[in-house]
Order: sequence, then C-alpha cells, then structure tokens
Amino acid sequence: MFTAETIEELPDKALTLSLSGLDFMRAMLRGEIARPPISALLNYNLDQVEPGKVTFRGTPEFVHTNPMAGVHGGWYGTLLDSCMACAVMTMVPKGSVYTTLEYKVNLTRAIPLGTEILAVGETDHAGRSTGTAHGEIRGVADGKLYATGSTTCLIMKITNG
Repeated sequence: MFTAETIEELPDKALTLSLSGLDFMRAMLRGEIARPPISALLNYNLDQVEPGKVTFRGTPEFVHTNPMAGVHGGWYGTLLDSCMACAVMTMVPKGSVYTTLEYKVNLTRAIPLGTEILAVGETDHAGRSTGTAHGEIRGVADGKLYATGSTTCLIMKITNG
C-alpha cells in the first residue's frame, strides 16, 4: 500500500522518459534518483554503472532466510534480476522503458549469512524490442561463484524522446 511518504519517492515518469537508461542509472548511482524500495528491504545497493554492465553490492541477513535458515532463493533471484535487467536498461534509449520478460537462476552454492557479494549483470543484446543479459553473484572477499543467471527483457518505446 502506498503512503504519503512513499508516493513522493515514486519515480517521475516524465523524468524517466527524458533520460536514456544509462543516464537514469548513473543518476541513481549519484543519489539523484531514489533507489527502488526493494533494495533497502533486501540489503543491496547499486555499486557500479557502465554501458551494458551494472553491479550491485549486498549482504544477506537472517531476515532473508528460508525456514532452514539458508539464504532464500528469492534473494539470489532478486539480486540477479536487478543487475541483469539494469544492465539492459543502460542500453535503452531516451523515451523507452524496459521490463523483465523472464529470467533463470542457477544457485551454485549457499551464501553464508553476512557474506558481502557483488551481483554483476552484463548485456548480451539490446535491440529495438528485446534485450538479453547474463549475470553472476560472487563473494567480495573470496571470489567464490554463488549463482549465475540469464534474462530476456522487453524494451518498449513510450515517447519519441
């Protein structure tokens, strides 16, 4: 449910459409555009933005665990969806938006609670109507691979930007 406080934090549609995806992501990295609320809930932040590549940094905590006290698969999935889809976003032209059509996640090992990770997404293709990307989650300290993923995103032209 939206409250008066959260309504003010919703992205401005006109602002979003006036920027290329890369400029939008860079503005978010600089703190000029609010980060999505899910990133606060799941304890991750935008770390780097380049054309075709986005990195998030995060640390799973006890509140992100499943009933067996392991990091919930949804945490991995959200981090990978975020980095991969935002990598596609960096390739989206002004006047267009994107949304995830599908994504796949492969967990390779359990992330120990409190382990800082990097989730890196890289664009493979960004065309007129679709974009694809791949991603991985690795430990910052140990470099271990914890998960991989792939995505397909729909790119939609909204205005002539």
